[in-house]
Amino acid sequence: MAEADLDVIIRQIAKAQSKSVMAAAKKRRGQIMARAAKAKTREARDQFRLVAKSTMLLGAAAAKRLQISAENTADSYARAIKNAEEEAAEAAKKAAAAKKPAKKAKKTAKKEG
Repeated sequence: MAEADLDVIIRQIAKAQSKSVMAAAKKRRGQIMARAAKAKTREARDQFRLVAKSTMLLGAAAAKRLQISAENTADSYARAIKNAEEEAAEAAKKAAAAKKPAKKAKKTAKKEG
């Protein structure tokens, strides 16, 4: 994993966190549904079921936002690394081009002298 790119690791961690959020939401939904089963009145049972449904919707939304945020971060990192590599390559080309004329100038100076 030492050779893995950071953007891949960001995506893996986000996926694990997303699964963890969904598991917590499902657990919470189960607890609320258990209360709904024990409710004495129909209104209370319906209210608990609505809360359980909302819990799942909000948990899914949170997991999706987490995943999207991580994807954006990983993409941004990958772009930044790519741009840095391109800039380094350009700088190396410029440095190499700057050295070549200087060497030619020295050779012509020796021939004239």
